[in-house]
Amino acid sequence: MNEFAPDSAYAPPPQHPVCELPPLPPEFPPAMPEASRTLELLKQIRLAVEQVFVGQTEVIHQVLAALLAGGHVLLEGKPGLGKTHLVLALSRTFGATFRRIQFTPDMMPSDVTGHTLYDLGNQSFRVRFGPVFTQLLLADEINRAPAKTQSALLEVMQEAQVTIDGETHALTPPFMTFATQNPIEQEGTYPLPEAQLDRFLIKVIIDYPSAQQEAWIVKSVASAASGRGLSAEQLQPVCTTADILRAQAETAAVEAVESVVTYAVNLTRATRTHGAIALGAGTRGAISLVRLAKAYALLEGRHYITPGDVKRAALPVLRHRISLTPEVTISGQSVDQVLDTVIRSVEAPRA
Repeated sequence: MNEFAPDSAYAPPPQHPVCELPPLPPEFPPAMPEASRTLELLKQIRLAVEQVFVGQTEVIHQVLAALLAGGHVLLEGKPGLGKTHLVLALSRTFGATFRRIQFTPDMMPSDVTGHTLYDLGNQSFRVRFGPVFTQLLLADEINRAPAKTQSALLEVMQEAQVTIDGETHALTPPFMTFATQNPIEQEGTYPLPEAQLDRFLIKVIIDYPSAQQEAWIVKSVASAASGRGLSAEQLQPVCTTADILRAQAETAAVEAVESVVTYAVNLTRATRTHGAIALGAGTRGAISLVRLAKAYALLEGRHYITPGDVKRAALPVLRHRISLTPEVTISGQSVDQVLDTVIRSVEAPRA
């Protein structure tokens, strides 16, 4: 294993005033002229999030892509890896409203969506809105709630609206749900049903940071008062929700040629015939592949998607949409390993 490097081996992300535009990081190639403003905003969002969520470059890239695509994110990782920090930091970067729900086995659907109550003073019924009425919603440990409570998010995730006692209430865009679950705890948990999982655009796996990055995180947090270093509260907005909505519209306008769309469909269909997969991805999986590929293309300054964008999107988009056969599960093969074989078996169109 690698030994810890000296303190100088890893430095925190540089602090940049909102009014300044730092040099373009390597993750962002030179942009097309019409996309330059969007890329500048995304660059600033990335740098801001990296100040409190260290050592997870690919995770941040996937979350930014999901934001551009207007999709929901399922975060899976062991405790203490900063999942809540990530969502709160993202909400701070564009001034979005943020609410957190801690799911528990005794939680009811009305605790999520809200309910009507009788106001004795006005002699009338009024609606008490639940925590889903926000822009960035963190559903913490979502698999600790029973299916009845989990289903309260189905309508809001699909339609960005909530129905309370027959009356429909729209949410303020952009709306995005982040749900977290712990992969190692099974006691007292309720696996998410396929219909619920399918509502998430991507599933992001958060792993441990490198030794050097972890040492810097520990040093930074432990040196602050009460151990509250790397707080997302210190971040300032770098853009507005209107800028995010504009970026989402630009993402939707990215061109998807027929051959690349067909490739996304073929990848999805291949999961239904593979011998190691008991349940393959549905049509929403193919749609999500193209949506995320468009976001990846825009992040690279392109207004067209390539087979490489689709291939890069395959794992986060499909890993929660398939179920392995019992024999393969017992053998110890992971979902990602099986999906790698599926990706290699489908021929990509030539550029």
